[in-house]
Amino acid sequence: MRAGKVRPMPAAKLKLSIDQGATFTKTVTWKTGKPALPVDLTGCTARMQVRETIQSDDVLLELSTTDGRITLGGTAGTVNLRVEAADTAIIAWKSGVYDLEIQFADGTVRRLLSGSVTVSPEVTR
Repeated sequence: MRAGKVRPMPAAKLKLSIDQGATFTKTVTWKTGKPALPVDLTGCTARMQVRETIQSDDVLLELSTTDGRITLGGTAGTVNLRVEAADTAIIAWKSGVYDLEIQFADGTVRRLLSGSVTVSPEVTR
């Protein structure tokens, strides 16, 4: 299913929790239609930012297909998020908000996910 066939829908709400000092991973599969079929993400890029509030100028955490923190699964419709343990270990904030956008090859952008992010502080250092 290509960008032209993906119906505009509001972003799914998903709370994320990051364990400070541990590798963070999350995989979601984007499906649409009846019956629900995976959206073809071949040729797409993705980006995600975490900020303290929606209005905040400062980006607390950023993931993208460009930096390798987001991997798209092509015809499987999967979106894999990954932040290495060394990167989560230096997180100094406790919570924020995020959204994740997918850009198709034709320039169409869809917001797939949005929600809150919390960080569970690390005890073992």
